Amino acid sequence: MKYVTLKYVTKKPKLKNPILIEGLPGIGNVGKLAVEHLIEMIHAKKFAELYSKDFPPQVFINTDGTIKLVNNEFYYWKAKKKNQQDLILLTGDYQGLSAHGQYELVEAILDLAEDLGVRQMFTLGGYGLGHEVKDPKVLFATTDKKFVKKMVKHGAVFKKNEPGGGIIGASGLLLGLGKLRGLQGVCFMGETPGYLVDPKSAKAVLKILTRVTNIDIDLSRLEQKAKEIELIAQQIREIEGLSKEKSEELRYIG
Repeated sequence: MKYVTLKYVTKKPKLKNPILIEGLPGIGNVGKLAVEHLIEMIHAKKFAELYSKDFPPQVFINTDGTIKLVNNEFYYWKAKKKNQQDLILLTGDYQGLSAHGQYELVEAILDLAEDLGVRQMFTLGGYGLGHEVKDPKVLFATTDKKFVKKMVKHGAVFKKNEPGGGIIGASGLLLGLGKLRGLQGVCFMGETPGYLVDPKSAKAVLKILTRVTNIDIDLSRLEQKAKEIELIAQQIREIEGLSKEKSEELRYIG
């Protein structure tokens, strides 16, 4: 096995001016949740798998007793309307564990994307705040200034008055290395507490993305998942509160 191995599971799709959309695991799993929901809603078809020696040495056990080596997966969807474009969607089990591994993976992703005619991409992730977020905003960064007004028009937020930050991982590296190849891209980052899987933030990101790509999908399942996560978070807060009260009682008694 090579350091990075690409395996086609179906015939290479023939696509017209496709857009790459990436959603790998990260802060709040925002990007992964968003892309997996989009794949399910538009019935995208898997066509390739990406394996790497920089992924954890692990296999998953399927419900039928077989195993699956951890990987990333590519799906495609062909446009249904004139104002849409074909899509290539990337999600997976892990990002690379090292800086070297991340660069190798992203180069392999970009090689496939260029081979299929990609000139534009959207990468999705979370923007960790460390506290509860009632109505998450979607921040963005782009490879080209000309996209700024367009993204703001669709509801994304550009914090031009704040000090510059960074985007760690595949979502940022795809834009950076892609720009060197002449590709254009935007990264959407949904605000999230960061310590739990965040369907609410994923929903906010998808709202923006679907406006940009002119794709209408049902978001009700993400809404239900968000309610379930909010209930779990509430239970955690209650447990932490009880633990704090018990600790204070013990100090008082001592």
